[in-house]
Amino acid sequence: MKTLNKTSLLTGALAGVTAALLSMGANTQSSLAIVLYAASALPILIAGLGWGNAAAITAIISAGATAAALISPYFALLILVVTLIPAGWLSHLANLARPATELGGPDGALAWYPLSDILSHLAGLVTAGMIIVGFIVGYDSGVSDRMVDIVIEAVKAQEPLYNPDAAAISQIKSIFTLALPLIQGAVWVVMLFTAYYVATRIVQMSGKSLRPREDIPSTLRMHRNAIFIFLGGLVLTFMGGAPATIGALVCGTFGAGFLLAGFASFHFRTRGKSWRLPVLWIAYLSVLVFTIPAIFFLLTGLTDTRRTIAVTPVGKN
Repeated sequence: MKTLNKTSLLTGALAGVTAALLSMGANTQSSLAIVLYAASALPILIAGLGWGNAAAITAIISAGATAAALISPYFALLILVVTLIPAGWLSHLANLARPATELGGPDGALAWYPLSDILSHLAGLVTAGMIIVGFIVGYDSGVSDRMVDIVIEAVKAQEPLYNPDAAAISQIKSIFTLALPLIQGAVWVVMLFTAYYVATRIVQMSGKSLRPREDIPSTLRMHRNAIFIFLGGLVLTFMGGAPATIGALVCGTFGAGFLLAGFASFHFRTRGKSWRLPVLWIAYLSVLVFTIPAIFFLLTGLTDTRRTIAVTPVGKN
């Protein structure tokens, strides 16, 4: 933790108010809601990465108090468990370091908390946060069923001849019951990691960063034990009911972590190739447009798990 002083407390307070206002803006701009919610993590991350735990804790408290006063305590609780607390914890992990000699490294050097563990923590935090939110709002299969009904009615309004039978509708609802938490969890992990990445770059450019700049393509992998969590979630999806919903969420959050690791591995393996740039563009566009190619990057992330620890001389960022 960096020195507790007026600057860190003031920075944290301002960051918290900014985070709360961004979250509130998401309620009025539905088309940009998910972007604004994810962006609300940026002030917390920047405060924590640049000014330490004291600033991050102050930011989280300030954001929660602001949201509770201007909207409601219920809204404040939701953004705290899904966005603000995960952001503060990520900044804490990113600033962790210990003498490299404890790990068999050189004297006079620091070993930083592995990026693979930070990504795994993020997946776990998003999973826990969404389970808490689901419990608070009373989420069940009826929520996804109502969404399917709304979509079907909208399609019928445009295509009067479209009239699926009850069996087809039931099958669609059963699939969507698992697809909704899976997609929500995956998207949120990707968005929060993007916010973390942007925050690290901002803090590094300002000269306030403790953690050295890392080579993301070579270091961004998932912890090998995360494979067992992912497989456990996959097993739960076959159990039906609430366990299946939680299992789908786990597959989404940890699957997103492996997907990010797969893309990082792909970046690393194509380095120095003359065809690298167009192939990367094609890869990203194919995933965005067709989705199915994402399976290739997911499998790549699952088969390339390791912990790369950044080591730097003491006193050098």
